Amino acid sequence: MTRNNNIHEGDDRRSEPRSIEEQYSSVEFSISKINYLYQFKIWDVSQSGISILVKEDSEILKHIEVGDILDMKYYLKESSEAPVNLKTEIRHITRDVPERIRGHLLVGLSIKK
Repeated sequence: MTRNNNIHEGDDRRSEPRSIEEQYSSVEFSISKINYLYQFKIWDVSQSGISILVKEDSEILKHIEVGDILDMKYYLKESSEAPVNLKTEIRHITRDVPERIRGHLLVGLSIKK
């Protein structure tokens, strides 16, 4: 999955309707091989899933791959509410990103129901 380089500012011109995942602002997870806890802002939400931005030199990219299912903690936009733990699948890791976020990869996530 690649992102459209034709980015519009202002009006919401997304072609897909938004889903319940839109209520989350960030996701946090760790990998047992690494002693770090990683937290990423959610970049995009659609019916096909969630994308997060990860710096292309991040250590985490050496330890995740498409198809992995991880326990992730999702933080809600309403900061007064407790985060939610959800099983999540890594759906894609995409290098083709818009110019304004060069140096990052998009990692697609799919919450397992």
